[in-house]
Amino acid sequence: MEATDADAVGFLTDLAVRKRVAGSTQNQAFNALLFFFRNVMGRQDVHWTGVQRAQRKRRQPTVLIPSELSELFAQMEGTPRLMARLLYGSGLRLMELIRLRVQHLDFARGVVVVRGGKGDKDRETTLPNSLETELREHLHRIKRLFEEDRAQNVADVWLPESLARKYPKAGEQWIWQWVFPSRQLSRDPRGGALRRHHVRENTFQKAIAEAGRRAGLGKRVTPHSLRHSFASNLLDAGTDIRTVQALLGHTSVETTQIYLHVMRKPGLGVRSPLDV
Repeated sequence: MEATDADAVGFLTDLAVRKRVAGSTQNQAFNALLFFFRNVMGRQDVHWTGVQRAQRKRRQPTVLIPSELSELFAQMEGTPRLMARLLYGSGLRLMELIRLRVQHLDFARGVVVVRGGKGDKDRETTLPNSLETELREHLHRIKRLFEEDRAQNVADVWLPESLARKYPKAGEQWIWQWVFPSRQLSRDPRGGALRRHHVRENTFQKAIAEAGRRAGLGKRVTPHSLRHSFASNLLDAGTDIRTVQALLGHTSVETTQIYLHVMRKPGLGVRSPLDV
């Protein structure tokens, strides 16, 4: 028995109506069916009208207030603690933090430069003054590691192909090195070179989750919780939402507005009439 368009429409609608799957799950099923119809059944005239789309669910972000953040950071030490504080202090996404290179820390202007963020967009965000000394000491330590790697002829740091072609020797320069390099060398699957990559994201994710458990916060804490907290706490302190939007790199202010719902002072700080 051959699958029909009606079968596909019924299946996709059932996912949304009866099984109440997320929109991304329904889209994945849609793409799989489309591939099957076109590449297996040889049908190019696929027209599925009448599919009821799954509603996109807007989840409330997990936000930590300053006292909870202090408790979280108190359960961390060393480089993971520095990474967590920078993640929160600059509102970075996890991979933006992991992929920072030395030249992206602009101490003179007090900014973190994000290259190729979500949507392949560049932006600048704040570099916390309170982290300058610790970051400089960290860079001093990893520069010694970099110099040892160069002395031992370890392969230069990985660069995107376009950059590697344009600047063939850039990977040997200090400014292009990872701010948070891995402790271990690893074999590059793209060419087999033995080089030092950045720290693995799951290692940092585990460190954050474990610190959250030890702090007893009663919340599921992830690296993204720190980005959420950056936005919410800035808005709570009276920062303009457009400024927060720019710092986060959101295309639309509507994305940033979700943090208005998790502020400690709903209504932008309006006092309760009971307190007047």
